[in-house]
Amino acid sequence: MAKKERESIINSIIEGIQEKKGESITVVDLTGLEDAVCHYFVICEGGTPNQTVAILDSVRETVKIKENRKPYFTEGTRYAHWIAMDYGDVMVHIFIPELRKFYDLEHLWADALLEEIPNIV
Repeated sequence: MAKKERESIINSIIEGIQEKKGESITVVDLTGLEDAVCHYFVICEGGTPNQTVAILDSVRETVKIKENRKPYFTEGTRYAHWIAMDYGDVMVHIFIPELRKFYDLEHLWADALLEEIPNIV
């Protein structure tokens, strides 16, 4: 996937998250890391499992409309405490706050670049 295509997908993912009031959005740039599983993580949180599912649906729909792409897989919808979506070079992680704090994905790779996306009010 080309860099411009990844950036466009990331922007569409962020738009989908913001549409459902997802909070604490962080883009983790893993491109400089040799053993990373993908190039980017987009991490956010929803206050409840119902909100995490709403964010999932919004991201899926926004990326489908704007990028004509579907996720390769989606995991975690049963309990909706941590939902993962795989768009190839970009992974989306939607957490409830407690699990996000516990797993702290943003800091697993100390050399990764982090970009905090402001919440929309």
